[in-house]
Amino acid sequence: MSEDPSIGRLSADLATVRTDVEAAGDRTLTRWSPWLQRPDFEASARNLAHFLALRGSDRTDLQRRLRRRGMSTLGRSEGHVVQSLRAIEATLAGQNPDPDVVAGLEWADVRLRTNTAELFGPRPPERLTRILVTLSPELGADRARLQELIRLGMNAVRINCGRDDPETWRRMAETARAAAREAGADLRVLLDLAGPKIRTSGLRVPNGARVTAGDRVRLRRAGGPPPAERVPSFTCTLDAALDAVQPGAVVSIDDGTIWAIVETANGDGLDLRITHTKPGGAKLKAQKGLNFPGTALAATSMTPADRAALPTVADMADLIGCSFVQRPDDIDDLLDALAAGPTPRRPIGLIAKVETDLAFRNLPEIIVRGAGRRPFGVMVARGDLGVEVGFSRLSEVQEEILWLCEAAHIPVVWATEVLARLIKSGVASRGEFTDAAMSARAECVMLNRGPFIADGVRTLADVLRRSERHLDKKTPQLARLRAWQAPLT
Repeated sequence: MSEDPSIGRLSADLATVRTDVEAAGDRTLTRWSPWLQRPDFEASARNLAHFLALRGSDRTDLQRRLRRRGMSTLGRSEGHVVQSLRAIEATLAGQNPDPDVVAGLEWADVRLRTNTAELFGPRPPERLTRILVTLSPELGADRARLQELIRLGMNAVRINCGRDDPETWRRMAETARAAAREAGADLRVLLDLAGPKIRTSGLRVPNGARVTAGDRVRLRRAGGPPPAERVPSFTCTLDAALDAVQPGAVVSIDDGTIWAIVETANGDGLDLRITHTKPGGAKLKAQKGLNFPGTALAATSMTPADRAALPTVADMADLIGCSFVQRPDDIDDLLDALAAGPTPRRPIGLIAKVETDLAFRNLPEIIVRGAGRRPFGVMVARGDLGVEVGFSRLSEVQEEILWLCEAAHIPVVWATEVLARLIKSGVASRGEFTDAAMSARAECVMLNRGPFIADGVRTLADVLRRSERHLDKKTPQLARLRAWQAPLT
């Protein structure tokens, strides 16, 4: 029987792709080499470089041709790009993949799970995905409730350093560790630096009026004069952000409750025109999130308050969250500050929170700068990120972050509003369960605080167990489907 010529063409195309990917990846790896100080990360960095090379071109046609022959391996190649290409080439040639290729495919999964355990502790019974719970001072002081959450499936706690004070942080961390010791659990403590979160302040709203589409609003500089006309005005907590904003820029107020466009910008501030609110308008409120989607702000990730708190945070933390990372230099800044301080009592991992479009676009080098020096993870902070990239684009961005981090064998934390309604009110929405099921594709899921947090942990643990039975990352597991095995009577 003569050989199918289409197989020969497909094999040749795959070989060309592999050669190009390896060459481009090696060039990228050379550029990254100054930051690869951890030997454990070098092979992962190489695979990340290969992934960027592979996905830097449209491979839709190649993937379609492979799928027609029953081979979709390329669609699950994130953790082992070159090994996947070589395995497909061998299969097309009617051969078994080389043992080193098989070992590489297996090593990638082991590496990701090892890195996850290094950050978030041992694998929980009956599931892979860890659960991270944000503490309030009340919950953080209640050892019995913390033990209950550990029993229900909590694996790590988060302390938000944008709230409260160092004494309260320490009390929460110590209570959580004491609860874990008594429960015989390995509980990890994440202290989350606040970063330059921009919020509204200095409100001057005539008669408490609402704003609606078409209204004018003034964003003043702190200490600047109020507008001459009686229009609502406010300041913000980061005056320097106004320097980067140009006419035509988009502004989000209160995490997307109010949208506006900049009409004029001058030394006194910004004149805004409201473009969208909920029906009936919305009130301007103090201490609400302020975002400038599409504008690259010059603010660094660490504020003076973060720097002052860092020695205390490092003394208490297993993990440090770096908020509003935007550039690779932000990671260098935090690592250098940690290195300059006292030697911590325990190894500390870093979690880079992706909250802006700029952070998303810089994510490959952010990962390399962080994981090249110490244990490292990424949090998809979907609240601010959704505002920054647009809600319609958020699911796409979230997906790409998962792929990128898997290529680097880096754990991902799926965060913001997971089972939020259940935790706040005790009653979940249908959509929350779908989101919770999808979160099993990350290595850790974060729950925010609320009066029904125990219900949230119990429910999430159950949903994760069910989801992981059917899906590992984006690979179907083909577990038995029991519902149709016996006829209905």
